[in-house]
Amino acid sequence: MDILSPEKLILVLAIALVVLGPKKLPEVAKSLGRGLQEFRRASDSLRDEVKSAFDPDAPAEEPKDVEGGTHAGPAGS
Repeated sequence: MDILSPEKLILVLAIALVVLGPKKLPEVAKSLGRGLQEFRRASDSLRDEVKSAFDPDAPAEEPKDVEGGTHAGPAGS
């Protein structure tokens, strides 16, 4: 059973459109996208920190600049 099948995705989007309305849905989608982007950035940062803690000889990866925003480095740097 596929959880993200196209039919189920369309059904979820249709329900969201009915519940939130056509004016609020784009705002909610944008907010959700920003939240996922921030989560991905934080998880990448954590992964890099853990990787550098276990392998100090590995070069640190530069944080990615996404949509013109700046990436705040770890405290003390």
